[in-house]
Amino acid sequence: MNRALAFGSRNFKELTRDPLSYIFCLGFPVIMLAIMSIVNASIPEEAGMTLFRIDKLSPGIAVFGQTFVMLFAALIVSKDRSGSFLVRMYSTPMRPADFTVGYILPLMLISVLQLIVTDICSVITALITGAELSIAGLAVSFIVLIPSALMFVSFGLLFGTLFSDKAAPGLCSIIISLGSFLGCIWFDAEHTGGIMYDICRCFPFFYCTKSARSAVALDLGTDTFVIPIIVVAACAAVLTLLSSAVFGAKMKADLS
Repeated sequence: MNRALAFGSRNFKELTRDPLSYIFCLGFPVIMLAIMSIVNASIPEEAGMTLFRIDKLSPGIAVFGQTFVMLFAALIVSKDRSGSFLVRMYSTPMRPADFTVGYILPLMLISVLQLIVTDICSVITALITGAELSIAGLAVSFIVLIPSALMFVSFGLLFGTLFSDKAAPGLCSIIISLGSFLGCIWFDAEHTGGIMYDICRCFPFFYCTKSARSAVALDLGTDTFVIPIIVVAACAAVLTLLSSAVFGAKMKADLS
């Protein structure tokens, strides 16, 4: 575990040296929260549109922000693999699990910081606009979004392991687009219904947003909260194990 922590410390320093980490992982969600709140204020009340209301918007933006952490996960892993750094590290007593944990821990820390910043800005927005926002609901959603963050980080680790530093970011961009659309961050598929709703339910992104929004609303029913969080947690566990196994296989291939 000490080896993984030391490796994680190195990775955290690498991430914090890049100013883009602050812009996309911390700044961008806040900017989107402000822009979409302005859009919500411009929508007439008689339109009956609630998707951009702060209690719906905040968890959606939180999930959207996690997709950028995925991008940075893919970047740091793919860059390490493209150079000689990991080749040198393979000669140490570190195991594949140590590498995996060493990458996941700093990225999860960034995800937690991102959630804190998003929640603080959401509360400030609610106070400015006079909108209702449950602090208890935000606290529950904070916990609920941890498995979601792990899922996206594992996605990034998997892409960074499988693809080069040139291909991995492009593939992550596709996941960012799919995650925001199929996650129903910008539209309400449940009320739209039809085939679009059926497609969204086939992807874990939908359940990330649904569980987070249900948590903020303190709607902790079986269909609205329990099943979605189980789906997200299961996907996070599977992807974490898969990314670790793939990294181990790549490590053995590079050593042979």
